[in-house]
Amino acid sequence: MKAEVFLDDDYRPAEDEPFMNERQVEYFRRKLLDWKADILENSNDTVAGMKDQTRNIPDVADRASEETDRALELRTRDRERKLVSKIDAALRRIDEGEYGYCSITGEPISLKRLDARPIATMSLEAQERHERGEKVHRKD
Repeated sequence: MKAEVFLDDDYRPAEDEPFMNERQVEYFRRKLLDWKADILENSNDTVAGMKDQTRNIPDVADRASEETDRALELRTRDRERKLVSKIDAALRRIDEGEYGYCSITGEPISLKRLDARPIATMSLEAQERHERGEKVHRKD
C-alpha cells in the first residue's frame, strides 16, 4: 500500500523538480480524477434533465428547437464518454509508471502540455508530426 502524497492546494508541477516525481504524479492523478468526476456529474444531470423534459410541446417550432438542443446535448455527452475512456487510460498509465512520457519517442511530455491536456500521450513535436502525416495521408 502506497503512502498518500501530501500536496498543497496551490501546488503546480515545476520544471526544476525531478520529472514525474511523487508529487507531480499525484497532482496529475487528482487532476484527472476531478475532471472525470465533473464529466460524470454533468452526465447524470443531463440524464435527469432529459427525464424531466419529456413533455409534449404543441408548437412545432418549439418542439424542433427542443429536439435540436437535446441532440446537441447527447453529442456532447458522447464526446465526454470518449473523454472518460481517455482519462481512464491516463490513470492506467500513471499506475504503470508510463504517464508523462511520449508513446512515440519515450521522451518526457512537457509539464505545460500535461497541465493543459492531462490525457496527452505524445509530446508536442510528436503530435505535430502525427497530424502532418494524417493531413498528407487523408483520403478526401
